[in-house]
Amino acid sequence: MNWEIVIGLETHAQLSTSSKIFSGAATAFGAAPNTQACAVDIALPGVLPVLNRGAVERAIRFGLAVGARINPVSVFARKNYFYPDLPKGYQISQYELPVVEGGSLAIVVGDAPKTVRLTRAHLEEDAGKSLHEDFHGMSGIDLNRAGTPLLEIVTEPDMRSAAEAVAYARTLHALVTWIGICDGNMQEGSFRCDANVSVRPAGSDRLGTRCEIKNLNSFRFLERAIEFEARRQIEIIEDGGTIRQETRLYDPDRDETRSMRSKEEAHDYRYFPDPDLLPLAVSDEWIARVRGEMPELPQAKRERFVAQYALTPYDATALTASRETADYFEAAAGGADPRVAKQVANWITVNLTARLNEAGIDISASRIAPGQLRGLVDRIADGTISGKIAKDVFDAIWAGEGSADEVIEKRGLRQVSDAGAIEKIVDEVIAANAQQVADYRAGKEKAFNSLVGQVMKASKGRANPQQVNEILRRRLVS
Repeated sequence: MNWEIVIGLETHAQLSTSSKIFSGAATAFGAAPNTQACAVDIALPGVLPVLNRGAVERAIRFGLAVGARINPVSVFARKNYFYPDLPKGYQISQYELPVVEGGSLAIVVGDAPKTVRLTRAHLEEDAGKSLHEDFHGMSGIDLNRAGTPLLEIVTEPDMRSAAEAVAYARTLHALVTWIGICDGNMQEGSFRCDANVSVRPAGSDRLGTRCEIKNLNSFRFLERAIEFEARRQIEIIEDGGTIRQETRLYDPDRDETRSMRSKEEAHDYRYFPDPDLLPLAVSDEWIARVRGEMPELPQAKRERFVAQYALTPYDATALTASRETADYFEAAAGGADPRVAKQVANWITVNLTARLNEAGIDISASRIAPGQLRGLVDRIADGTISGKIAKDVFDAIWAGEGSADEVIEKRGLRQVSDAGAIEKIVDEVIAANAQQVADYRAGKEKAFNSLVGQVMKASKGRANPQQVNEILRRRLVS
């Protein structure tokens, strides 16, 4: 039987506020355990939550970015469950009336575009963390994360493969970092996904029983967990069994999911409006102000790069993979004609990206400033240096030797374009390589390439390659 995988994702994006969603405690990562948990976070008697306005603004910003409805009134609810790292015995979240409803996200899987519908995005607080190592059979509780502001972004079950789920997660990750609502650090838990996975016979419109895989904090783990879970469910059904709705964890060491607990339904959490928090009111004026402060979004910027700089859609997509990369390109290509802009794009996506990856740094920490890269491309465009020499200049700029002009002058790399000087070198090479000249005249094209190499070597790589080719061919037929 052919099977179809059905996937929906719930993503927790930690909002980039400096304080928690209902208290003034800090949210900085890496503090000593329980040093960033105030009286509100640990639920001491008599304390009251106060909503962080910055968290709401970030939720509005996200809603605008995905074309969603920003509800004028939304409600905070208590989600009741009992874990050692949940000090109140409930989590403040949103249930029936979230701040953001609907919206969609356009993704590309291979060359195929697809739209993933969003159900909602709601504000909630994070729980603390249970620590199971180094306690000699006991668990420790760190409440630093308790009260950290999260935006939970929930999709419709629109994805049909692990590849689509990863494409969605990557696109969402790029968007939330682009609009500045989340730092996207997956190692620190700032962006993590829960995957709801089910299978059904191909062509069926009935959803199968789903299992939720919790806390996937890398794109690779997300893909592997979904692939394993789909295989597991298919094998159970084909062997005559049934799928039990449950929450599962992914074990990367064994590359498998395993049961964590039976899956709770909404009624199990006994949701009810939090009596300590008034309904959240978002005015049209507030939405309009946030809209006015929004940056140009990735899709709009991609379309503009294609129109303004005559870039290919592929180049435009690569350059808008992050806001920092897009800003770097615009700083380097500003005012350039399409030919130069294309060269700038190539140097960024190939040479600069390779160097950044080798150094393990982001483009915002690049050792070559946008103006320095533009200076290099300009010297290629005006014939001062060849493309081959440009790579040496690039290396020198990366090493801190100054601008392209400074490196060219200091190292004497200016391209030789004087026809007389090149003709002299060509004549010397022809005279010294009679056999190769004879081979070329006998129809062996490889001999010509060898002669070009001899000329370039004699000029120490400084001769204009185009002129070398033209002069050498002219000399060989005369």
